Amino acid sequence: VQLQASGGGLVQAGGSLRLSCAASGRTFSMYTMDWFRQAPGKEREFVAAISWSGTTTNVADSVKGRFTISRDNAKNTVYLQMNSLKSEDTAVYYCARPIRPLGGVLQGREYGYWGQGTLVTVSS
Repeated sequence: VQLQASGGGLVQAGGSLRLSCAASGRTFSMYTMDWFRQAPGKEREFVAAISWSGTTTNVADSVKGRFTISRDNAKNTVYLQMNSLKSEDTAVYYCARPIRPLGGVLQGREYGYWGQGTLVTVSS
């Protein structure tokens, strides 16, 4: 399985970006998908997760109301729509797939695959 993240870039505070993560393979629709981020000098943190069916999501408090996670199983792709961006959102964003299929969206799951990351820089 390969995860290819894209869509990062430089944006002004208050702006928007949409990240995409395209997955290879035929089992994409069986797995919850997650987004994480890591800012310079900080630990990686959970951003959002979406269930395999797309019916349940979990979004970190730090981005709730600004970020939305979605997926298109026909395209093997998960998205992260980021609105009202702040300078503190500057980070490398990673998509990840858990080890176990058909799981929930709560944090604490183990991950088997990670994308290569896409850099989001928000200028103030």
